[in-house]
Amino acid sequence: MPKIAVLPGDGIGVEIMAEAIKVLHAVGDKYEQKFVTEEALIGGVAYEATGNPFPDATLQLCQESDAVLLGAVGGPKWDNLPTSLRPEAALLGIRKELNLYANLRPAFLFTPLVNSSSLKREIIEGTDILVVRELTGGLYFGPKENDGEKALDTMLYTRPEIERIVRAGFEAAKLRRKKLTSVDKANILESSRLWRKIVEEIAVEYPEIELSHLYVDNCAMQLIRNPRQFDVIVTENTFGDILSDAAAMLTGSIGMLPSASLGAGKVSLYEPVHGSAPDIAGEKKANPLATILSVAMMLRYSFAMEKEAQNIEQAVAKVLEDGYRTGDIMEEGKKLVNTEQMGDLVVKYL
Repeated sequence: MPKIAVLPGDGIGVEIMAEAIKVLHAVGDKYEQKFVTEEALIGGVAYEATGNPFPDATLQLCQESDAVLLGAVGGPKWDNLPTSLRPEAALLGIRKELNLYANLRPAFLFTPLVNSSSLKREIIEGTDILVVRELTGGLYFGPKENDGEKALDTMLYTRPEIERIVRAGFEAAKLRRKKLTSVDKANILESSRLWRKIVEEIAVEYPEIELSHLYVDNCAMQLIRNPRQFDVIVTENTFGDILSDAAAMLTGSIGMLPSASLGAGKVSLYEPVHGSAPDIAGEKKANPLATILSVAMMLRYSFAMEKEAQNIEQAVAKVLEDGYRTGDIMEEGKKLVNTEQMGDLVVKYL
């Protein structure tokens, strides 16, 4: 019986998580599969309760579970805390402790939402991108200094770190349309020159994959100009953080897209790509579909439950096709629903 650590976190995390768990148990009932879920604190609420945004008890629960489902962390009320105590520090901590080095961020367009994108239909229609982002190295984890007059962040990468994420990118491309775009800044950065060298070395092992290289600034431009040219994008931590959010917004709303963080151990992490949205917390306005779709990714990658995962994705597609929308994806003539109602609709359509 799979055990899942449930970390709602801050802001809208509690609301969207409730709907995701509702869907998880509903699909489990349909396929006669039981899931054990146990909640723990993370982020700002954890800091307020324990003085630590990532308490030892939360880490222990994650390590003892088969997967982790996370809502969102952060909010303005904690912005003035030291870096090590801010809610976002919990995200870095959980990635490091669980050795989660590969972040998979799909950006796909549900056909009923084509008019929700800020891009024209003829540019965006058919977009289906997977960003594979390195998650435990680079600027976010390199040596840091700040003496009040001078600050330093170090983009540090080793060969093994690059090799494992690049292989993850090639393996993902094998399962999709066999196109891989490696994104770097090799005209400026030494870390990117090493990155590109290693990508070329590994490419020899994957002759069936069409490989291309782009500088990160050009990639950002190309995502807006012609997103359909991309299949899988593999890149380092900071570039991946920025590009995956840009790719997410192409599809109409950052509230629609899930993510998976995979690693060397048995425990993987699943979460929506959006933040905690404290401005709408408690108002039932949040879109739970990204978290619900993260459950589908969890079933697929952690538990090899493909038909269950597809059932959730098909239910979400049918809800959208029938015109139901939360506020972030609302269009004229559609039916506005709140967070809880959207979760209930997905359960109904299962």
